[in-house]
Amino acid sequence: MATAVAERNSSLVTEAPLSPVTMQRPVRTDLETSIPKPCHKYIYISDVARGMSAPDMDHPNGTPGHQPNNLSVLQQHCAFFDQDDDGIVYPWETYAGLRQIGFNMIASAFMAIVLNIGLSYPTLPYWFPNPLFPIYIYNVHKAKHGSDTGTYDTEGRYLPMNFENIFSKYARTYPDKLTLKELWSMTEGNKYAFDIFGWLASKMEWGVLYVLARDQDGLLSKEAIRRCYDGSLFEYCAKMQRGAEEKMK
Repeated sequence: MATAVAERNSSLVTEAPLSPVTMQRPVRTDLETSIPKPCHKYIYISDVARGMSAPDMDHPNGTPGHQPNNLSVLQQHCAFFDQDDDGIVYPWETYAGLRQIGFNMIASAFMAIVLNIGLSYPTLPYWFPNPLFPIYIYNVHKAKHGSDTGTYDTEGRYLPMNFENIFSKYARTYPDKLTLKELWSMTEGNKYAFDIFGWLASKMEWGVLYVLARDQDGLLSKEAIRRCYDGSLFEYCAKMQRGAEEKMK
């Protein structure tokens, strides 16, 4: 009982201790008392940005058993790839993480190069570029690009309503799954004018997620997408991959 209460309380906070920007730029929570809230199956879902959890209508407290470790949801999304837990993700760590979740060597090497080159500089705590292209998780909110779903805010919090809107707007075949065509329509619908980098980054990210987490019918489930946002999907895929490798021995 105590664990459930603690999990619920942590899912409601709007700040993450290891992401000071979430405290420097607080969000209002008093709107909860004056604006009507969306409900689903008698479950109350807040539209306030969440600092450390990624809830949806069916998981109001976020991912069961997933530990936020005082990181923002965006930081949690990246933390799996921090192989030595030093708060910095180098290209070889990105490569190792991609291999752990099931991508082959060529795809992992390509994505590691593209991701670290594209995201490194905005997160650096200094002005000069680093030729090793590290991504600093502490500043990863600065690498948020445009033409996305808006599920992360500019401080790396998670916005439940923007996540739910993905399916409200684009899930036409199944209410809790996206086809490849619907996924493409979503990335097209989220385009900002003249935001070429954002367009390309969004296409790549969702394409990679589709390859990683689509089911046998070629559908990307709502649960897989939600767990991608808090990084627990990567932990699950790595666990499944280890299990498959052990069976082959």
